Amino acid sequence: MAHRIGGRKLSRKQGPRLALFKNLTVSVLRYERIQTTEAKAKEIRGRVERMITLAKRGDLAARRMVLAEFPNEPLVVTKLFDEIAPKYADRTSGFTRIVHLGQRQGDSAPIVQLELV
Repeated sequence: MAHRIGGRKLSRKQGPRLALFKNLTVSVLRYERIQTTEAKAKEIRGRVERMITLAKRGDLAARRMVLAEFPNEPLVVTKLFDEIAPKYADRTSGFTRIVHLGQRQGDSAPIVQLELV
């Protein structure tokens, strides 16, 4: 029985899957929109929203938690705290939007655009 086991495996082992999630999250925060498959976008949407919520707190502990998540991306962390978080100060959730773009020609996978609202 696989009760209470959430998330998508995306045909990857744990290490490459977590690296993919971190890279996609950094890309969303850096470029504010990315094109990817629907499954990947739905999986990282919660991670992006969690980082923005942490950045909205704005204290040192929150900054250290985000830096622990992205240790090699200090510019993205700075952008998150200085530009992105103040933009959503009056919003409690719903920082991302998924826009359907159609099917990928090669394997007919649904392609979406994940963007910050």
